[in-house]
Amino acid sequence: METIRLGNYSIPQTAALAPMAGVADRAYRILCKEHGAAALVSEMISAKGLCYGDRKTAQLCTILPEERPMGLQLFGSEPDFMAKAVTIVKQFEPDWIDINMGCPVPKVVGTGAGSALMKNIDLAEKVTEAAVKASNIPVTVKFRTGWDSDSINAVEFAKAIENAGASAIAVHGRTKMQMYSGKADWNIIKQVKQAVSIPVIGNGDVISFDSCKKMYDKTGCDLVMIGRGSYGNPFVFCEIDSMIKGLTYTPPTLEERMETMLYHIRLILKYSFGKPPEIAIRDARKHAAWYMSGCYGAASFRARCYQLSSYEEAEVMANDFIKLQNEYSDLK
Repeated sequence: METIRLGNYSIPQTAALAPMAGVADRAYRILCKEHGAAALVSEMISAKGLCYGDRKTAQLCTILPEERPMGLQLFGSEPDFMAKAVTIVKQFEPDWIDINMGCPVPKVVGTGAGSALMKNIDLAEKVTEAAVKASNIPVTVKFRTGWDSDSINAVEFAKAIENAGASAIAVHGRTKMQMYSGKADWNIIKQVKQAVSIPVIGNGDVISFDSCKKMYDKTGCDLVMIGRGSYGNPFVFCEIDSMIKGLTYTPPTLEERMETMLYHIRLILKYSFGKPPEIAIRDARKHAAWYMSGCYGAASFRARCYQLSSYEEAEVMANDFIKLQNEYSDLK
């Protein structure tokens, strides 16, 4: 199997888990890694928050052995703060440092960070250069195709980031204005790959082995990264890993899906940073609902998911969901 080199790791060209704030927490990352994700990246960490000693921000930096290889993702728009933040995260021994220059969320963009940096290539280059100079491990940058459809500048942006010393780049095939809607433009990812010599990671609209293979074939990217395609579907990593290795892949049964959902909830409760179970279970609600997407009666069960107040309720709900699907199957 072909690999790409990042730091001390040779990462297989299967699929990595994308960093997703509010979704890809430790429980989610471990689950996806167990299902075959090639690499992980943390949720966004504020460079300035780190510099000011924010305890919650520091919690996001901890990496468990079972999560490796894993990068820590920082966001910020001030080179000095970014350099200091890179120095601070060294104590957590990340395998690489990623800089978020693609987040479209207003509270991030409003600070001049995230995808706002795509409107200021010179500053983006300086932020990257500051991080590279302060780091003794690879620095990567994740960005989008541009700010909007009238300012697609990913190629120019990628060249500047490479010039600043980045070891690899990840491109989400959407503009900032698209947010997460519409279709990802893989042609731009291809153009970026052709314009730089460092590894390019492609992100956007990969939900299966077929779409993963198509992204590799169409863009020539060095690694595929999956975000929303993994919602309620960590199995996608196993599918891709198995198929690329030439192994037989068997999709999970309904019972296996529900057991994975319950296991996911147990992981959330386990890695809840001291939250009492009745509070931590709230973090599991959206995840539980995702496991039921596309199934008969999913809408009514989503409502139940968003009312979950205990693990025991989740067990009952999973059994009820299996019963409903079986009854529906018998009627067809």
